[in-house]
Amino acid sequence: MEVNTHSGGLQIGPINLWIPVVLAPMAGVTDVPFRRLCREYAERGLGEGLAGKLHEAKKSVDAPAGLFVCEMITARALVEGSPKTWRMLEPDPTDRVRSAQLYGVDPDTMGRAAQMIVERDLVDHIDLNFGCPVPKVTRKGGGAALPWKRDLLEDILKAVVTGAERGAKLIGRDVPVTMKMRIGIDDRHQTYMDAGTIAQRSGVAAVALHGRTQAQYYAGKADWKPIAALKEAISIPVMGNGDIFKGEDARAMMEQTGCDAVVIGRGCQGRPWLFTDITSDLTGARIAKMEPDLRTVARIIREHAQLMSDHVGSEFDACRNMRKHIGWYLRGYKVGGQTRLKLGRVSSLAELDELLDSLDLDQPCPKSADGPRGRKGHERRPHLPHGWLDSQVIQDVERARVVANESVADGG
Repeated sequence: MEVNTHSGGLQIGPINLWIPVVLAPMAGVTDVPFRRLCREYAERGLGEGLAGKLHEAKKSVDAPAGLFVCEMITARALVEGSPKTWRMLEPDPTDRVRSAQLYGVDPDTMGRAAQMIVERDLVDHIDLNFGCPVPKVTRKGGGAALPWKRDLLEDILKAVVTGAERGAKLIGRDVPVTMKMRIGIDDRHQTYMDAGTIAQRSGVAAVALHGRTQAQYYAGKADWKPIAALKEAISIPVMGNGDIFKGEDARAMMEQTGCDAVVIGRGCQGRPWLFTDITSDLTGARIAKMEPDLRTVARIIREHAQLMSDHVGSEFDACRNMRKHIGWYLRGYKVGGQTRLKLGRVSSLAELDELLDSLDLDQPCPKSADGPRGRKGHERRPHLPHGWLDSQVIQDVERARVVANESVADGG
């Protein structure tokens, strides 16, 4: 399977994805430096034909190598004016299409936040988070738990679409809304089909489905069959997510499910060059799969750290943010326990240089650096508000409790 190009890509509202690939929003991961690296590596996989047309790409509407979504932003924090949260929304000047994901459980707050970020011309695309399985989110009725309450989901979707439309009138262009979700809470409480139908009638431009339930967390293997079923059931684009760790996986998902795009999450942690592999495979560019030796990985780590330092304005904060990335980058390479420990505490670029230079940099890419990565764990009992599963219609008291218990303006 090869996908096409330029004018023949996936359309999400006014946005044209030349290649149907999306970097999933990941809290604390998909900040400006990481998004830039992923996009640059994705563009390397376009091949000469498409790469030669990059100069034709128009800001805000053309996404030559896909969408690269900002980490999750808390709507309530935006509305309450949290400086930290508003800084998280600052776009990368090199972004072609500016994408952000909003999280929240209150329709009014979500609608207001959407209108605010569109009016301030900070985004070209808004995604909504209904897929997070983390207990601190779901026990308050958010994330993957929320679609169980069909009326609350519809209220939020309509509020955000309306808010984006109101903001769009001021800036003179449309800003599409998409949503990301899971199969359901568990196998007995599936929500994806109802949620997809609700999204379509609420004006959502596309939906992404992760092939796991909330209870699965990141355990086991993603089930792609519901992605295919949802694609058959609704007419708006359906994007597939779950267990894409190499270019062939992306192509296999599109072939097996008929989905319109693939969403890449954990597979690119410590491996932004995965996007070269995926875009090359989908376009048939035949670019050799990137299997970097440790010297190359060290160079990329250093580049990432410099981008991080430039972005946050502090070497210490940059190195602190880099520590998790360094662990992912070095997966499978022989580093040594003491050196790993020191890298996990690195606090300056000079210290990082010294530690990287001390490594055996001639190591080839190990097999263990490829394939599945990121959080796995085991299935978990879903953490939900008391009585959440009693009805798929939210009661007034329940609704008030969910809104009251929503996380305060904590910056993300």
